[in-house]
Amino acid sequence: MRFHTAGRIIHTALLGGSLAVLYAMLSACARHSPAPPASKPAVTVVTLHPTPVSLTTELPGRVSAYRIAEVRPQVNGVILKRLFTEGERVTEGQQLYQIDPGPYQASLSSAQASLARARAAVEISKLTVQRYKALAEVHAVSRQDYDNAAARLQQDEADVAAAEAAVRTATISLAYTKVYSPISGRTGRSMITEGALVTADQAFTLVTVTQLDPIYVDVTQPTTTLVRLKRELAAGQLRTTGANKTPAQLVLEDGSSYELPGTLQFSEVTVDQGTGSVTLRAIFPNPTDLLLPGMFVRATIQEGIRESAIRAPQQGITHAPDGTATALIVGANDHVEKRTVELDRAIGDQWIVTRGLEPGDRLIVAGLQRIKPGMQVVVTNTTPSSATKSAVAFATH
Repeated sequence: MRFHTAGRIIHTALLGGSLAVLYAMLSACARHSPAPPASKPAVTVVTLHPTPVSLTTELPGRVSAYRIAEVRPQVNGVILKRLFTEGERVTEGQQLYQIDPGPYQASLSSAQASLARARAAVEISKLTVQRYKALAEVHAVSRQDYDNAAARLQQDEADVAAAEAAVRTATISLAYTKVYSPISGRTGRSMITEGALVTADQAFTLVTVTQLDPIYVDVTQPTTTLVRLKRELAAGQLRTTGANKTPAQLVLEDGSSYELPGTLQFSEVTVDQGTGSVTLRAIFPNPTDLLLPGMFVRATIQEGIRESAIRAPQQGITHAPDGTATALIVGANDHVEKRTVELDRAIGDQWIVTRGLEPGDRLIVAGLQRIKPGMQVVVTNTTPSSATKSAVAFATH
């Protein structure tokens, strides 16, 4: 029994010593063997190139009528007929109302009679002057009688002129008993009915006619934007699209796009002191009367063309909490560099960069989570159109 116990003790001691020697050898190997090289992170870049970009701006606006005519009576009288249907289209010169013409017809007849009497008096005066002239030459009548006859003729001719003016006035008044539409458009509500008494000086209108095709859209633009555009245009950074030919598009209140394009007509010459903005007026075709005065819309107006714009995919630009925009690019020897950039606007999924990036820079658009400035990376090139897909692919791995 003592012999077996002693053997087990010796065996255990030898086994423990062997394990200790083996552990020491492994530790020595670990200290002296070199560490495996760390792999470089892979990134996807887009090489930036300057391209012409059409700059547009979306501005809020209101629809306003092309022309508005407030129809009022020009003579006193009683409305006999209304000759249109409310809300329907009328044409320029179409009769809308008929005022009782009786009194004005009588006035015209009286003026015409007075004119006839005045013309008869002129004829008598002419004959008298002719007779007196011959008699005055042989001294059969006095020179005074001849002068009186000539003066009487002039008075009668003046009476004819006055009577002719009275006839024209009566004719005009009679014509005003027919109330016509001054423009083509759609009528609103009729404010009077048959039998109503109207006056030439009344304040309220009979009806309003509104021309809706074409139609105006008035939008407001901040003066800061207007000044910036003028400076860029003067510096040659922008190219205009032609005077009075700036295209415009509309987005309606429900978010749908208005199919027919319009053009910018003019810009107001004064600044609104309350809002610090300038009013721009665009004109749009409106054949179906879809656009109505007072509607709220958003107009997209082309500002100009920037000849050499740097467009950077949005996934390659990051923003700090203070709003500062930064970008990571691959510089010399494939080392990562950080740039502070200034942005103008977004067009689709790309930013227009005005400062911080140059043509030829390699902007990192995917693999941003694994890198920091100063690191050396493995570069994979892509195009701006596929940059978004590359960013999604990196995010899912």
